[in-house]
Amino acid sequence: MDKTANLEAIVAAHSGREGPLLPILNDIQGAFGCVDEDAKRYLAGALNLSRAEVHGVVSFYHDYKSKPAKLPVLKLCRAEACQARGCDALAADIAAAAKGKCEIETVYCLGLCSVGPNAMIEQTVHARLDGPTLTKLIEAL
Repeated sequence: MDKTANLEAIVAAHSGREGPLLPILNDIQGAFGCVDEDAKRYLAGALNLSRAEVHGVVSFYHDYKSKPAKLPVLKLCRAEACQARGCDALAADIAAAAKGKCEIETVYCLGLCSVGPNAMIEQTVHARLDGPTLTKLIEAL
């Protein structure tokens, strides 16, 4: 299936839904690894929005990327609860292990504050992390 057909299918899956922009953007990001200019242009036309309106939403949310990531993405929680549980030391421990294996992004809350520090790798959240455990997860990528 070509890209336009995929975009049509994603938009069609949300037809009749009130306020479909974010769910559609989530599906586009999931399908292509990014929301590029072609997708923004197509989506603007399909939803009768300006390209600027679509771009405004895409650029507001940090999860939407304009280009797909070259490596898997590890999202490390650096919110206060995870800081209190040692995420700063964890970030230092994993920097070397991540080189060439994954990209590290900082996020502020994955919603598991009571079982931090946390990280998300490829849409899977891992809790109660320490350096050796997270290093093993990175090496398994």
